[in-house]
Amino acid sequence: MNNDYLDPINALNMPELADTTFAMDFLLRTKEGVRNLAVALTESSSPAVRALLREQLMQGIALHQEITELMIRKKWFHPYELREQYQLDQLSANNAIKIGQMDLFPDDTNRKGMFDRTPDEH
Repeated sequence: MNNDYLDPINALNMPELADTTFAMDFLLRTKEGVRNLAVALTESSSPAVRALLREQLMQGIALHQEITELMIRKKWFHPYELREQYQLDQLSANNAIKIGQMDLFPDDTNRKGMFDRTPDEH
């Protein structure tokens, strides 16, 4: 039996799963930004540009630390517990596979009657 994944009832636990995914993506992109700023800093010769890049680098490092601490507090990231992190990574990989196997575009996309009001009501 195919589930209708556009039906809100099938979105159970999806906000939490999305939060962990977005947080990890944000962490990785912040790390990438720190790396790029460090490279740019070593390539620049202008004192003004170097000062600007250094300030942005410090902000990037602080942001990375803030995201890391949030993820640790929420138990979305275990940088000091390899076994727990491995289990989370396995869960994420399995969820990605499950999402990839979902039929997200059913033939019948009529959602009339699924919501408590029509789109015109406020």
